[in-house]
Amino acid sequence: MLGRVRKSCVRFLNAVRADLNDGRDKRTHNLFEAAAAYVSACAEDDQERIDEAAGWVSPEALSFGVNELACRAVIALARERDESPRAVARTLLGLPAA
Repeated sequence: MLGRVRKSCVRFLNAVRADLNDGRDKRTHNLFEAAAAYVSACAEDDQERIDEAAGWVSPEALSFGVNELACRAVIALARERDESPRAVARTLLGLPAA
């Protein structure tokens, strides 16, 4: 519960900071940039970067981008390993073979 409240507050503060930005970074981020930054920050356990990337796009867009990144990563690994995407996904999640 507190985690959800914290995430909401962080997103709000990031939005306010973006509005207060003095023109240094007017560039907008697309959902794939946000997803890549978010996932890499999660992998490195960098909470500050996680919060920053989460503020770039809506939560729905971020979710879509993360899903697309996961699909592409599993497909790339499956091709590299010459395995099915299902087998690779189960292996990455530590699940037994189906």
